[in-house]
Amino acid sequence: MNPLYRLDGMTAHTDASAAGPWSPDMQHGGAPASLVAWAAEQIPTREPMRVARITIDLLRPVPIAPLTIRTDVVREGRKIQLCSIALLADGVEVTRASVLKIRADAPMLPDDIGQERIELPGPQAGEAPTELLGGQSNAFIRGLSLRIVRGGFRQPGPGAVWFRAQRPVVAGQPLSPLMRAAMTSDFCNGVSSVLDFHQWTFINADLTISLARMPVGDWILLDAQTWLGDQGAGLAFAKLGDERGYFGRAIQSMVIERRE
Repeated sequence: MNPLYRLDGMTAHTDASAAGPWSPDMQHGGAPASLVAWAAEQIPTREPMRVARITIDLLRPVPIAPLTIRTDVVREGRKIQLCSIALLADGVEVTRASVLKIRADAPMLPDDIGQERIELPGPQAGEAPTELLGGQSNAFIRGLSLRIVRGGFRQPGPGAVWFRAQRPVVAGQPLSPLMRAAMTSDFCNGVSSVLDFHQWTFINADLTISLARMPVGDWILLDAQTWLGDQGAGLAFAKLGDERGYFGRAIQSMVIERRE
């Protein structure tokens, strides 16, 4: 499979496989989210640190086009690092992200503190979807293996799906668990949709991922739900898990519109 991006310095040339279900000329949000995660992991820290939060504002539709990556360290400390990451298309900022890293340490926690276990079946027990949100127009999702363990893309209401990215994100670069988690997190609104895709659009304007620990392995669980408001907005959110248990949460702010 072609990688989503090929780097030339700090310019990421986008492959057509990054397109989502809304338009063949517009990237699925999971693609720039994974690129932001890659960029975050490239920023050196003074102390050993790991990513605790990524907040991504999707300022404009992200085109299938070259993206300039700009990074900056806003705050460098012993306990935290705060970074900003911007993606620009033809000089216009289309995505802006804030990344919080915290010191990687291993304090001695009380013995009764444990991780929340996942009661849902693992990916090996899930079912591959027979129909995807956006169908064949959703090029990005064809680079993923999916296993549904609750609900489904065409079933309204909460859903839970295991995701495993098959396609490289950056050519020649390994696909890290953080990049997998960022990519998966942007599917909250698709996994837990409550509106008919053919009659409504429910594009997310942002994405926030908070991590209690770093994910492990190739499979990421999205255990998702959607709430709709009464003035054209909504929230799609999920617990994020791997085969060790839950490790984080993701939340999207959605713009709700009826298709013309």
